[in-house]
Amino acid sequence: MTTGQKPYPYTSFRFRIEIAGITIAQVSEVTGLVFETETEPYEEGGVNDYVHQLPKRTKYQHITLKRGITDLEDMWKWYQDVISGKFKRKDLKSDSNTVAFETIELAHNGIKKG
Repeated sequence: MTTGQKPYPYTSFRFRIEIAGITIAQVSEVTGLVFETETEPYEEGGVNDYVHQLPKRTKYQHITLKRGITDLEDMWKWYQDVISGKFKRKDLKSDSNTVAFETIELAHNGIKKG
């Protein structure tokens, strides 16, 4: 049975990606949500039953978005600027034509809860 309507494309994607409260993409797979904090052992004099582990720096893996769709023309323009060496950090906003993509990898300095 057909209703004559086209299927809504976003229903087949499992994850919604938001930046600054704006949905920028729908994707099937997200990887790289891994944080690792290095530690440095510190042996305290007189404490013989354990060694302190002091935190150092935290490393963040790149976030990879796979098999997705986006309505953002600005995302493509921003990527073209990155390729040409004219990049800057920014929020991605637009409401233009839909673009499908296989993989996008995002480098970041950490994730904060909104």
